[in-house]
Amino acid sequence: MMDVQEAITRAHHEEWARVVAALAKRFGNLDVAEEAAAEAFATAVVRWPSDGVPPNPGAWLMTAANRKAIDWIRRENKRDGKQREAQMLYIDDEPEPLDAIGDERLRLIFTCCHPALSMEARVALTLRMAGGLTVAEIARAFFVQETAMGQRITRAKGKIRVARIPYRTPSVEDLPGRVSGILAVLFLVFNEGYLATGPDADPIRPALTAEAIRLTRLVHVLMPDDGEVAGLLALMLLIEARRTTRVSERGELVPLGEQDRASWDAAMIAEGHRLVRERLASGVAPGRYQIHAAINTVHTSVRHVRDTDWSQIVALYDQLARIDPSPVVTLNRAIAVAEVDGPRAALAIVDMLDDTLAGYHAYHATRADLLRRLGSMPEARAAYDRAIELSGNAAESAYLARRRETLE
Repeated sequence: MMDVQEAITRAHHEEWARVVAALAKRFGNLDVAEEAAAEAFATAVVRWPSDGVPPNPGAWLMTAANRKAIDWIRRENKRDGKQREAQMLYIDDEPEPLDAIGDERLRLIFTCCHPALSMEARVALTLRMAGGLTVAEIARAFFVQETAMGQRITRAKGKIRVARIPYRTPSVEDLPGRVSGILAVLFLVFNEGYLATGPDADPIRPALTAEAIRLTRLVHVLMPDDGEVAGLLALMLLIEARRTTRVSERGELVPLGEQDRASWDAAMIAEGHRLVRERLASGVAPGRYQIHAAINTVHTSVRHVRDTDWSQIVALYDQLARIDPSPVVTLNRAIAVAEVDGPRAALAIVDMLDDTLAGYHAYHATRADLLRRLGSMPEARAAYDRAIELSGNAAESAYLARRRETLE
């Protein structure tokens, strides 16, 4: 029985997006695609334990989902008195073979991430249609009621239907702009899993980070020459490789310099480094994701934090600031500057960000650490208090509280 359950779980993980994408292409309706795919997997749960796992689970699910979709449309059309349209569906009853629809998944992701939809709707729809997460799972991940998330997804699908948003990969001219939107959605999903928000939530959600990596890997397979796609995949892998060491048994965040590097995932780091090397060899100027990946490559290339090449990290942040001159980039650069030029030089940079980052917990946490290193304990305590107040992650709050206690 366990083998069957594992087969169903694996099939859902590997085939959901392909089945939904194929049905969406054939019937041009995301509701039909979602309903039919869900019914096909539900049928597998009932039949595979007694009939056995089929030799080709993907093909079995595709056939079942295709027939479910036809039955679903026939029922709806009978209700509307449109039997003739339903009968026409049987003319082409055989689904396309799986190997003929590989790029349909990309079309599905592009459709879910259409710029006509809000960023919240893009994230929710991508996780549901391409990721196969249930509405309840997505709602829990983003701390909204299940009914509200269901309505959000329904409205997004309705907007696609009413606006006649085409189910296709964008034209060559539109592709760069659309790809950047997809990467923004996938990185948002990853970050929510990497540093989950909400005081009562698990501080890390591996399911979300894994899903973001899987979808990014899919985009990379289908668009292997896009440097920023490769950069984002490398960045995610290099961060995910450290996941198991980021929270202590006491539930506290473990900063990078204190993590057990022997426990980092060597395979993920090797893949991330390989992607970064390939991008460097291309000779093409890197974008923000590639530079972020390069910074993480420096961090993960040494066995001890004392061996970190902070000067190289400062130089990479300088490069990043030229294309992304955001206050957060400046803040992160200041952390590296503290290791090269000392905490006083870094504090001078951080204090200039007060107007823009006063409501950002990391700003106060960074400032608190610099003040502690300079011996300004009362100011450091006040900064820790503000960081704890603003932090939305349980593990990070616990870490900051302990650091503050050491100043008493």
